[in-house]
Amino acid sequence: MSHLRQFTIPIQGLKIGIHEYDFLIGDEFFTHFEDSPIEQGTFKVKFFIDIREDMLVLTFDLDGSIKTDCDRCLASINLPIESQEDLIIKFAEEADDEVDIVYIERGAAELNVATYLYEYICLAMPVANIYNCEDEEENVCDLKMLDYLDNKATEELEEKKEDNSSSSPWNELKDFNKN
Repeated sequence: MSHLRQFTIPIQGLKIGIHEYDFLIGDEFFTHFEDSPIEQGTFKVKFFIDIREDMLVLTFDLDGSIKTDCDRCLASINLPIESQEDLIIKFAEEADDEVDIVYIERGAAELNVATYLYEYICLAMPVANIYNCEDEEENVCDLKMLDYLDNKATEELEEKKEDNSSSSPWNELKDFNKN
């Protein structure tokens, strides 16, 4: 957990206003979270904390990529991820049950944002690990796999058409009145 200590912001003593921090996140960051869907990734994070009398407004600007397999061609790719997220933290003696607001004690000396960074990166991941790699200088797609899948899909479509035409209930009804 000492690696995550660098994501701790000393909020006690900071003046009211906006404060900016920069973080670099690498592979080691993701190893600190159990069952992480990300094993390798690099991110540049611009972090803004707006300190107000009664609350903190945190803004996370995430820009980076994760190493994963393409869901389309199974090649190893660096999937680009960008996101901007805001978080409101209010001061309170006891926490209320609000979904979008985090509560901390008024006298808290510091705030560790590592968990929020991790959650926002995971939430920014697309459902399908696909991006337009044809725009890259060097196309990383496995073209053999894409050709194979395209041919397989065409074959299955033709087989489905043949099955539907031969087993159609209309074919059975055509001969119904011939008796």
